[in-house]
Amino acid sequence: MGKIIAEVTVVPLGTCSPSLSKYVAEVEKVLRKFNLKTHLTPMSTIIEGEWDEVFRAIKAMHEKPFQMGALRVSTRITVDERRDKELKMENKIKAVEEKL
Repeated sequence: MGKIIAEVTVVPLGTCSPSLSKYVAEVEKVLRKFNLKTHLTPMSTIIEGEWDEVFRAIKAMHEKPFQMGALRVSTRITVDERRDKELKMENKIKAVEEKL
């Protein structure tokens, strides 16, 4: 398998506060230990890289809130994979912007 783009949202459940930024920051720190291209958005994180490495990172990201005391974690993953040409975040955005 080749490169993929994944959108990931990691949500700890049952925290003492409606604010999740401290969890998001710690999950992002975990992700930055991997050699992947990433983009943090207000609602999720976009990751570009080789399939196996992306999923190793997602597993580590999912684990972090448990290490911080969360008793339940919900992780949503969306994967985009093309096999006819190289897939890059910036190319997807450029293709849309050219049509605007």
